[in-house]
Amino acid sequence: MFVPTISGCHVMAKPTSSICNLDCEYCFYLEKEKLYPENMTNWKMDRQTLKLYIQQYIEAQPGHDIQFAWQGGEPTLMGVEFFQQAMELCLQYAGNRNITHSFQTNGILLNDQWCVLFKKYNVLVGVSIDGPEDLHDIYRVTRSKKPTHAKVMKGINYLKKHKIEFNTLTVVHELNAQHPEQVYQFLKQIGSTFLQFIPLVERKLPKEEGQAQLLTLVHPGQRQAEITPWSVPSLHFGEFLNRIFDIWVKKDVGLIFVNMFDSTLATWCGYPSGSCVTAPTCGHAFALESNGDMYQCDHFVYPEYKLGNIHQVTINEMNQSAAVKKFGQDKSEFLSVDCQQCTYKFACHGGCPKHRFSISPLGFPHHNYLCAGYKQFFKHTEPYMKLMKSFIDKNQSPANIMAMI
Repeated sequence: MFVPTISGCHVMAKPTSSICNLDCEYCFYLEKEKLYPENMTNWKMDRQTLKLYIQQYIEAQPGHDIQFAWQGGEPTLMGVEFFQQAMELCLQYAGNRNITHSFQTNGILLNDQWCVLFKKYNVLVGVSIDGPEDLHDIYRVTRSKKPTHAKVMKGINYLKKHKIEFNTLTVVHELNAQHPEQVYQFLKQIGSTFLQFIPLVERKLPKEEGQAQLLTLVHPGQRQAEITPWSVPSLHFGEFLNRIFDIWVKKDVGLIFVNMFDSTLATWCGYPSGSCVTAPTCGHAFALESNGDMYQCDHFVYPEYKLGNIHQVTINEMNQSAAVKKFGQDKSEFLSVDCQQCTYKFACHGGCPKHRFSISPLGFPHHNYLCAGYKQFFKHTEPYMKLMKSFIDKNQSPANIMAMI
């Protein structure tokens, strides 16, 4: 998650589009193959598109430091040679800019060759893993429906062998949400110190009587839809965060970094959240498909949110467009009355627009499905956040809270 500067932007590049070597039941992006049926035979980003993307992305940034983010689908399917070319092109067009890279992977194909590349270019690697074996393998399976946990751990061991630090991205679904302590201790045990927990909230069209159940995930603005059975209930997500927080605040402050905890503390201290989910506005954080099509957001890859193609319009032109500015401002302008009056508005700002499909307690539409869980978390952590803020105000470490508790 990324909050760009006012004039800059962030692009999540997907050189394989939705193509992946896994078939995770809950994956919202695999469905994007319906937008690009030609990708079944021609799914790789070509060199011309890669070169154009790198040139335009660097030109669109006003600052000295520029981060490239590579994701998918599964980016390792492009092969090491593709990313070797990408890194070299970045250096070629960087000028005096400082270029860094982040790389999100399921870890299945990692080997010595990949690790040599990551080490050479100091790539920040994120590994998707949903906890210990029994919880991870529920949904994260191969195309032939075989478990993947052992394969992911093999990839992680390659990273450790080459002394490459890695982050973990954990999708919180309705099953692993019931075991927060087990998930947290496992992630610590494998060596992750930067943890990102992503709540799984997906909706599908209701099944009509007599109709075969074909999963069709819906547009964020769709009103008539039902929650998928694997989505995490709002209060369960809040409880999941709280129970992990209770361990973290006693033992791991300053040692383990959890995205939701860090962004919440930042807002208590009067700083920007650092996460687009809880920022006042969104936008300027795009998703780039392998053919050069660019969309408003990774979660809004639908025809009406397509901004253009980099072969016809530059990234900078799209970033400065009225459509992008409106998309970003809509997050704050369409807050429900409940959100406007909420004590924790400063820390939440209504959450991700993708999740605003519920009716609020006061009866207003466009309310965040996760609101109850967020409130539960903010209320539970409030006294601890205030105490850590007091240390920071005195130029002391928030980790001092552990001695007091």
